[in-house]
Amino acid sequence: MQNIEDFYPLSPMQQGILFHTLAAPNSGVYFIQFSCTIHDNLNTAIFQSAWEKVTQRHQLLRTSFLWEGIKEPVQVVHQQINLPWQQQDWRMLSTIEQQERFKALLKADQKQGFSLAQVPMMRLTLIQLAENSYQFLWSGHHLMMDGWSSAVLLEEVFAYYIALKQGETLQLEKPRPYRDYVAWLQQQDFSQSEQFWQEWLRSFTTVTCLNSNQKPNNSLKQNHNYEQQLLELPQTTTTALQSFARQQQLTLNTLVQGAWALLLNLDSGENDVVFGVVFAGRPITLSGVAAMVGPFVNTLPMRVQIEAEELLIPWLKKLQAKQTQMQQHEHTPLVKIQRWSDMPLGQPLFESVLNFQNYSQHLTAPERGDGNIKLDECRSFGKMNYPFYIDALPGQQLSMYFVYDTDYFEAATVARVVKHFEIILYNLLLQPQATLNELLDKIPEIDQQQRNKAKQQQKEQHNQKLKNIKRKVIYALPETE
Repeated sequence: MQNIEDFYPLSPMQQGILFHTLAAPNSGVYFIQFSCTIHDNLNTAIFQSAWEKVTQRHQLLRTSFLWEGIKEPVQVVHQQINLPWQQQDWRMLSTIEQQERFKALLKADQKQGFSLAQVPMMRLTLIQLAENSYQFLWSGHHLMMDGWSSAVLLEEVFAYYIALKQGETLQLEKPRPYRDYVAWLQQQDFSQSEQFWQEWLRSFTTVTCLNSNQKPNNSLKQNHNYEQQLLELPQTTTTALQSFARQQQLTLNTLVQGAWALLLNLDSGENDVVFGVVFAGRPITLSGVAAMVGPFVNTLPMRVQIEAEELLIPWLKKLQAKQTQMQQHEHTPLVKIQRWSDMPLGQPLFESVLNFQNYSQHLTAPERGDGNIKLDECRSFGKMNYPFYIDALPGQQLSMYFVYDTDYFEAATVARVVKHFEIILYNLLLQPQATLNELLDKIPEIDQQQRNKAKQQQKEQHNQKLKNIKRKVIYALPETE
């Protein structure tokens, strides 16, 4: 107990992450990797010291998790930890050899995973590629941070690095601990959120699936393998989308969400679709929350109706208004929303998730105080507990990583989904005055007959699920006297 600084309960988000991690311990679910190239005459010893200072500042970087033999899981903050730090020198290798070795390192690092009882649940690897070029790999677990947190931490690391390099003392305001957020959640009255989500999901009872060539459901498997495909839009297209969004007083996030809703309608045949969207989950009423480190991010059900004759621009503006409504209740635990919905017991609210990473723009900023340090080729990779999700990274080129469970989807199916998604985004630019139906008719691979067939197939599957649930309920009823 001498090295224990604090301990307290888990947040609802952490409880869900812990559950899924323990249910599939070898799957790598909620394992996070961030990598980038650093261009600078880097003082590696000072860079390591900067990380040590940041680790000492934030409790969750010094936290382990306990759940066995106790009533409720707890997180334990340690006073002192040893930072897992590795350095390698690959300057003798060719560029191709460096790239191949780094790919192998990423896979080995994912396979290694983390023990939830170990502290810290992160690793750092710095690889020198050339005289003034380094490859940096930072691995962690979602139990201790989210994407916003990673941006906060990187900003602090480079601020400390520059100060230490210049022989200065950096004084940063002490961050609020994550336990303050857990306490804030425990004090919340969720009655208004309950009313909102009940109305939001009223009468929605069929999970929206990507039906095209989907493999049989293997959700009972413990270990799932994830692959990813990249869609990187040209800079000209990205600029055009950003300009179009500004002209219509929309966000780029709204355009991406709208394109995904239309694709789900196209593929499933359903006019009422639900998919997960990721919100920051940081309550503005909690002072200092922007600089706190921890898993605040929350995945919530976005529900969208697609009426064939509705005009594109008004439809997109309604979608953006929905985002604003949801934001007022973004801290609501998903498990509560699931319980308040009309979705049959045991069925998920959604199977696909869209994560538009606004924070990623801060990770690629070239200016780091002294003007000499530059980061590029910044990439993040994580595994969520969903069959299909998209990580969208804005920048000069809008990049979208389509991550999928290979037990659910064939690579060729995902490639077709990616292609259709790209076509829809282009059509938003080419036909801004079109109806939704006119936009979808521009995709030749799926005709109306196929869409109707997909819709009928999904209804049959849904009816069978309801029959199975009714049987379970009947069998579970106690005998009457």
